[in-house]
Amino acid sequence: MSFDVKGRVALVTGANRGIGKAIVKSLVDHGAKKVYAAVRSLDSAEPLVGECGAIVAPIEMDLQKPATIEAAAKTAADVDLVINNAGVFGSADPFADDVFEKLEYELDVNLYGLLRVARAFAPVLKKNGGGAFVQLNSVVSIRSFSVGSTYSASKAASYSITQALHDLLKEQGTTVLSVHPGPIATDMADHAGLTDADPPSVVAEGIVASLAAGDFHLFPDKMAKQFGEAYASYAKAIVEAPMEV
Repeated sequence: MSFDVKGRVALVTGANRGIGKAIVKSLVDHGAKKVYAAVRSLDSAEPLVGECGAIVAPIEMDLQKPATIEAAAKTAADVDLVINNAGVFGSADPFADDVFEKLEYELDVNLYGLLRVARAFAPVLKKNGGGAFVQLNSVVSIRSFSVGSTYSASKAASYSITQALHDLLKEQGTTVLSVHPGPIATDMADHAGLTDADPPSVVAEGIVASLAAGDFHLFPDKMAKQFGEAYASYAKAIVEAPMEV
């Protein structure tokens, strides 16, 4: 289902920096009527408001605190586009001393956080005519790497849930987009030691274009496109194909 962001009311989690900040700016540039900048600390969104103006409305939201998500869904009752961008990177391999601690943290934000956001906002989107739900996954959701394999596991799980949302939310007229970036020039990429990264704007602009095209998958940057090309036939034949269970 095609979705045009022009004139829409959107909410973006993790909106104060990196990909989230770029998404907010792209939505504003493409004519969104209002963008809720969902952040853990309202002060962190002040520079974004300064750049974009009153069209951006900061709202408190922490993916590890369900009460803030539920409160945000009540405050942002006019949204018809939700982009769940917030995520964490713990960087542990299976034999690291802190592997269980890192995995628990990443699952709580990257997987359970997605579930909390989807469960809170799906009824809002339905009430407002369907709208769209976008989940930031990763290329590592389809190919794990030994370094940071706990992050890969959390993103593989979130991608699996995103597929389920794609099927379930179709019934209420909500289009779902699964975004799979490779290395992007953000603080998270720096922490992971990734170089030669594309700017966050390629993800933001890709989201706007993919929503308009009615796509389910987006592989926005140069590394991600290589994954997407190799994965395309499987995605079309298995992931995106109607199946009876």
